[in-house]
Amino acid sequence: MNARNAAAWLCLLTLPGCMVGPDYKHPPSEIPAAFKEPPPAGWKVASPQDALDRGAWWSIFHDPDLDRLEPQVEITNQTLKQAEANYRAAQAQIQAARGALFPSLSVSPAVSRSSNHSGFSNGSITSTSYSLEASASWQIDLWGKIRRQVESDVAATQASAADVANARLSAQASLAIDYFELRGADALQALLEDTVTQYRRALQITQNQYDAGTAARSDVITAQTQLLTTQAQLINVGVARAQYEHAIAVLSGHPPAELTIARGKLASAVPQIPTVLPATLLERRPDIAAAERAMAEENALIGVQIAAFYPAIDLTALFGYAGNPLGSLISAGNRVWSLGASASQALFEGGTLTADVAVARANYDAQVAAYRQTVLTAFQNVEDGLSDLRILEQQAAAEDAAVKAANQAVQIALNEYQAGTQAYTTVVTAQATALADAETALTVQMNRLVDSVALVEALGGGWSTTQLPDKNALQPVLPAGP
Repeated sequence: MNARNAAAWLCLLTLPGCMVGPDYKHPPSEIPAAFKEPPPAGWKVASPQDALDRGAWWSIFHDPDLDRLEPQVEITNQTLKQAEANYRAAQAQIQAARGALFPSLSVSPAVSRSSNHSGFSNGSITSTSYSLEASASWQIDLWGKIRRQVESDVAATQASAADVANARLSAQASLAIDYFELRGADALQALLEDTVTQYRRALQITQNQYDAGTAARSDVITAQTQLLTTQAQLINVGVARAQYEHAIAVLSGHPPAELTIARGKLASAVPQIPTVLPATLLERRPDIAAAERAMAEENALIGVQIAAFYPAIDLTALFGYAGNPLGSLISAGNRVWSLGASASQALFEGGTLTADVAVARANYDAQVAAYRQTVLTAFQNVEDGLSDLRILEQQAAAEDAAVKAANQAVQIALNEYQAGTQAYTTVVTAQATALADAETALTVQMNRLVDSVALVEALGGGWSTTQLPDKNALQPVLPAGP
């Protein structure tokens, strides 16, 4: 007796709950004890009560306009609606698979009329017959093939629920990033407007110097050129700002024509975001949860393919009435019934079943690798966010000092030019340096806010695996066996 036959007899002896194939076990992943990058100054590792708000995580930025825009993602974002529709389809698939565990019942009423011509007479005999039959068929899930399929579909549905959470978080983070980039454009616009005002004053100074005969015409032309160039740069800011506004409209589920965001200030403070322990990260990221559930889905499908090696047993039953006339159809004399049982076992299939099992195992191994890569990427995302914020904080301090020094240099150069002790090229150079430093400082501040959003997203936005639908909530408890 070979191993498969022995397993078959064992299942027959212990029929309830018998399912072939491997039971799911979470494969190990390499998880560091701590993040390489320490949190920025003042931050700490989160305790459970420090978790970000699982709903309005963006409220940490204390921006009323952002608070107004973000909830629209949940209501009208079409990518999120697509993910939710996929989740509902996965839920329905569970019920479709689970239906195979139960008998199939059907009823078949029929009427027929026939004529029989006799060779000994010129007449014919016409008769009408009626029947009303109910039939049932049931394939017994001895080896757990159907239950493994349901198990796979349940895991797939949980993965789909995590996909919905991931789509929601991704859309919310994208909107927040676009919003801060829009505010960065607003801040740049304000900076260039102030700069244009300053350059107009500088132009007036050169014009006065030229009228007094103490400056060359080239100084006036240089000042005009600098002013016009900055005005063109100011106009160009509108291109990026309009695109960010359009992107926010689409993310919130509206045509761009329906959304107008008034100009506002870029936040000057970067919120403190509690970090988490590396092991906790696996429970907080919906993409990790989706990858883990996908492993369970593929693991169950191995059992589906292994079950194909074992006999399929079908039970059939028929009960009804057949006869004539219709008025006395339902009577003991017209009763018909049958009971049947059949079994089928593949004897030779050219290696197809073995190959199907090998495919299922390979698919599972591929999903294990995908899960581990998702975990590694998650750690990278958090490390990137922490290092970016730490370095940008240092850069912001340096840029602020550079802006102050550059502004002092502009004022000194302008005073010396008016006194006739400096050429106007010194003023132009100082002004260009001051503008470049101010733009860099603004960009650094915008990047700090954008990277704060990215870190919130990397930490899961306050989501956790406790929000996944429970297996028993997705389906009634399955029968253990026939």
